[in-house]
Amino acid sequence: MAISIRHLKRYRQIVGTLARYGFGDIVASSWVKKTIYLGRKFLPWKGAINVFSLSRWERIRMVLEELGPTFVKFGQIMSNRPDLVPHPLIVELKKLQSEVPPFSAREARRLVEVELRKPIAELFSDYTTTAMASASIAQVHRARLKDGNEVVIKIQRPDIKQIIETDIEIMFHLAALMERYAEKLNYFSPVAIVAEIERAIKRELDFNLEAAAIERFRINFQNNRTIHIPKVYHDYSTSKILTMEFIDGIKVGNLEGFNAAGLDLKLIAKRGANLILKQIFEHGFFHADPHPGNIMVLPGNIISLIDYGMMGTIAARDKEYLSSIFIGIVTQDSAKITRIILQLSGNPHMIDADSIEYEIQVLLQYYTCKPISSINIGNVLNQLINLIMSFRLKIPHNFFLLAKALITIEGVARTLDPDLDMMKLVEPFAVKLLNKQTKPDKLLKDLYLSAFDLSELLRHLPSDIKDIVTQTKEGKLKIGFEHIGLEPINKTLNIISKRLVTAVVLAALLLISALFIIARIPPLLQGISLIGIGGLLVSGIIGVWLLFSIHRH
Repeated sequence: MAISIRHLKRYRQIVGTLARYGFGDIVASSWVKKTIYLGRKFLPWKGAINVFSLSRWERIRMVLEELGPTFVKFGQIMSNRPDLVPHPLIVELKKLQSEVPPFSAREARRLVEVELRKPIAELFSDYTTTAMASASIAQVHRARLKDGNEVVIKIQRPDIKQIIETDIEIMFHLAALMERYAEKLNYFSPVAIVAEIERAIKRELDFNLEAAAIERFRINFQNNRTIHIPKVYHDYSTSKILTMEFIDGIKVGNLEGFNAAGLDLKLIAKRGANLILKQIFEHGFFHADPHPGNIMVLPGNIISLIDYGMMGTIAARDKEYLSSIFIGIVTQDSAKITRIILQLSGNPHMIDADSIEYEIQVLLQYYTCKPISSINIGNVLNQLINLIMSFRLKIPHNFFLLAKALITIEGVARTLDPDLDMMKLVEPFAVKLLNKQTKPDKLLKDLYLSAFDLSELLRHLPSDIKDIVTQTKEGKLKIGFEHIGLEPINKTLNIISKRLVTAVVLAALLLISALFIIARIPPLLQGISLIGIGGLLVSGIIGVWLLFSIHRH
């Protein structure tokens, strides 16, 4: 894959940044040299920071921050993948801040007017030119609609899509090089990782998707009085502009503000945890980033989630698996947890299942003497995930987001109420979901669906059999076989067959040459057939080559 001229400047910046932060070994590696050799005089090697005062993980985080929004998002997404990233690096990646200086007020105003196709004065009765918050992808301005409603306008950064597309292309290029030249990285599938990052960032760039997520939350919680979902003003929103209700609340991290407003910390902690659990176990659609900055509290201890850019989904079957795991933790049932984990990873008949069950039993024994209320459910889930990964089992990506959401909300809730019993809150959701599976109507529904599938099979079976018979008669039937793990055997058989053929040819040549000499077939040299002598010489050369080849392999 060749480097395009338009990417050359960005490559220089990336290589120069790596060099400044002490990653010259990566820049100097063979696979980089072969592709992006730019000449030392063109690279900003000078001005490197004092790398000895910082760990390698800290420097990686600083490199990502300096390289901009795409790489910051890359780090934030990778912080949710303990199966790919070592724990010390995850700790650093969680520190990544997407806050950056805002772009100009003039440019923000222009973008709003271009997207909404009207002057600001016609759209809003009041518009604040100074951004109230600024991130790597967008910044937020306050405004007031003509009807008096206060709103916030999320404005996408100018040309951010083109910048991210260029960086993603470069990431794909580098990932392909890694797979080609760094064989140790093939297990992690660098190209697949970049593809996942591309999908996540593209979803975040489309504000219509965020607006749809908010509306879905509004439907899910329409009868719940403990949560307030901000209103989206669709007439004032596009794929690059999102206008929504201004939430005038207190951020969860502001404990002094809570006390001054007379809010109930324990009730807020319980409500916040219950809301996330309801999203996961009942709706299967959850806010994947419920950190303190994304949670506001309104008068009456009402919770409002903001910034719906990162969402997670969980299928009905996976909800059942998760419920079974939590019940297994409470009942100390390592066999149950092992069975669910193997089903979840797609390896229900794994030979090494006993080893996994033993490790899970060891993990559960650590919590045997502890009261259930003291168990940190997020940590237990994280330990289980690490254990699964140690056996090289695959875990659905949504489980990493789910674990992150549970760990985050549990941490937030425990800052408000250190005595919060998270396991007690989880248990009724899990039990309810499992009980639902044994209800007569659910069993009848499953039976009906199975019967429907069987009837479809029987209905189409005669015509399918007729097609097979017809194709067989006409000689058109083709059967495909997939051979897995036979490449080494094929290679060995090819070598053996070539040697056998060579040996047969060699024997035939020796025999024919001997017959030519015995029969004295001309031309002759002192009564000996020259053709026979030539044949013997060729046979000797072939024989020596064959012996050398056998010895070498």
